[in-house]
Amino acid sequence: MGRCRARGCLGGQMSSLTYGQVAAMHVDPIEKKPLFHFYPGSSILSVGGNGCNLCCTFCQNFEISQHEVRGRDFSPADLAGMARSDNSLGICFTYSEPLVWFEMVLETAALVKEAGGKTVLVTNGVIMPRYWRQLLEVIDAVNIDVKAFTESFYRTYTGGSLSWVLKSVELLAQSGVHFEVSTLVIPGLNDSAKEIRELAVFLKGLQVPLAWHLNRYFPAYQADYPPTPEQSLRSLAAIGREYVPYVYLGNLRYDAMSGSGMNTLCPSCQTVVVERGDSVRVRVADGKCPRCSAEIWGVWDG
Repeated sequence: MGRCRARGCLGGQMSSLTYGQVAAMHVDPIEKKPLFHFYPGSSILSVGGNGCNLCCTFCQNFEISQHEVRGRDFSPADLAGMARSDNSLGICFTYSEPLVWFEMVLETAALVKEAGGKTVLVTNGVIMPRYWRQLLEVIDAVNIDVKAFTESFYRTYTGGSLSWVLKSVELLAQSGVHFEVSTLVIPGLNDSAKEIRELAVFLKGLQVPLAWHLNRYFPAYQADYPPTPEQSLRSLAAIGREYVPYVYLGNLRYDAMSGSGMNTLCPSCQTVVVERGDSVRVRVADGKCPRCSAEIWGVWDG
């Protein structure tokens, strides 16, 4: 068994050890992925196996990503059938790291797409390019985690490499697949204004529309750094918005006046076009702002 706890050598070949084993399953709001510009207000069947190809000291889902958990057995056809339920947009592969569950994700996603459902992937982006391209052929939307913008952070705190992730982001941008980016902001590790600005410049340089989620860190797994100060997160978001039109704040207390950085604003006139609180109110009409008719990037229902 490899470090990921999901793959190992069987009969002289590298194989999945967790194929068909579902460690977590829920129907979640699409915003929880987080995806804010892909059918906002909808729900999606969310499933995950166990294991991960990184070993982040601050992992927020360490119970299944960093430990071996025996899941319930489902076939790709089973999951594809469940994804067609009335209240589900399709299927999302999430919770742990779906890339180590490659065969299960690939086969299930193909079946869901054949049936007219949508397929979503929440990932750290650590995968070889040829397999990444193959997977993107059956995926409709991705939230990809860029954990920091220094190689030293990745090597020290995740056991991975920033260069691997940036390559996946670049290929994703070339694929035409809808994608949004997440960064967990950890005090003293990846929260400098300089680093956030450099990452924002990289995202802008992709020259494709995207949304960026800056999420508040809370102590978890092996990390006991203090939670990210809310004002620090807001200040970093202001830097991000100089380069990326849609920047959101995650894991903050909801504020009805500001939406805690969760509302979507028209980049042209700043009108709230998607309001997120106890429910999601979408005011986008035919992909445009109802006030100034500026185009609002995203995939909208209808």
